[in-house]
Amino acid sequence: MVMPLSVLEKSINKRISLLLKDNRILEGKLMGYDDYMNMVLEDAEETKDELVRRIGTVVLRGNNVVTIVPK
Repeated sequence: MVMPLSVLEKSINKRISLLLKDNRILEGKLMGYDDYMNMVLEDAEETKDELVRRIGTVVLRGNNVVTIVPK
């Protein structure tokens, strides 16, 4: 089993895709994170129901994340 914080550590300054609890997908460049898996994404895009929206820089609370996929 891969620990989520080790995935985040290896993904700094790289693009990741996040599945959120409300079934949205956020994809962006991981700029930072903390021990609670709160994250800062740059150049983020939100996908929901095939609709893609560019949202720029996002601060994301870690308890909303279901899966983390490095790109």
